[in-house]
Amino acid sequence: MPMRELTLKVNEAQSGRTIQSLLVRELKLSAGFVSKVKFRPAGILLNGVRARTSARVAAGDVLCVDVGDHRSGRRSFEPVDIPLAILFEDPDLLIIDKPAGLPVHHSGLRSESPTVGDAVAFHLGADAVFHAVSRLDRDTSGVMCIAKSGYIHDRLRRRLHTTDYLREYLAVVMNTPEPRTGVVALGIVREPGHSSKRLVSPDGAPSMTEYETLSSAAGLSLLRVTPRTGRTHQIRVHLAAIGCPLAGDWLYGRADLTLIARPALHSSLLRLKHPVKGNWICVEAPLPADLRALIEGVV
Repeated sequence: MPMRELTLKVNEAQSGRTIQSLLVRELKLSAGFVSKVKFRPAGILLNGVRARTSARVAAGDVLCVDVGDHRSGRRSFEPVDIPLAILFEDPDLLIIDKPAGLPVHHSGLRSESPTVGDAVAFHLGADAVFHAVSRLDRDTSGVMCIAKSGYIHDRLRRRLHTTDYLREYLAVVMNTPEPRTGVVALGIVREPGHSSKRLVSPDGAPSMTEYETLSSAAGLSLLRVTPRTGRTHQIRVHLAAIGCPLAGDWLYGRADLTLIARPALHSSLLRLKHPVKGNWICVEAPLPADLRALIEGVV
């Protein structure tokens, strides 16, 4: 991948400050990242010359910092030519419409099926480092955000579950929630003896999911769901806990192939504040065919 460089032209108000101060407070680099990037040959440049972080700047100076990834060691993903449905892309972000059935990461041996990471390695180049900002379960479809560098990933990770990074899902559930609009605030823990299943518990990690019933028919309901925390399987666990498991959810409800062959959950919308430019980005993923067919019986 090409180097990603941030540039700051020092103004009068910033004159006299140290490079360290500008990197952390103005460019929002973590102190840990600064301690690494300063050892790169062209990691931190002041007016085109390598500079120490203790150096003080003057108005009109130009500070440049290399925030790209520098790979070391074996690749975690191998490029695989899997078509990506790209919803948005710029030098910092790649936002895709992930299909159901495609895992984000390898869970074990390299011989298993390809992943989102493999597809991204093909799209961005074999030396790209894969940074999934918010992961989706294998069988969940829809909007998924990938950062093109560790710097961008860290900036977005700190915004998860805030007003600067909002995710919405569409879900088809069994039954109708009561009340029709509400908040599920139940702690979540790993089920003892189970590798992936979670359950609600007063001793669990604090978790919150907002939902709104959009329509109901034939024993099913279409919900708009907004997670306010990011626990594993959170939406599936919370909806099952209020008596409304996802249609097709074999783990927390019951699989019914006459309805749908996977948990009926779709990441429909992502609204985020760009971590570098500061502008707002809003992307939506259209419903896949299986969910569209299921919803036609509910709306």
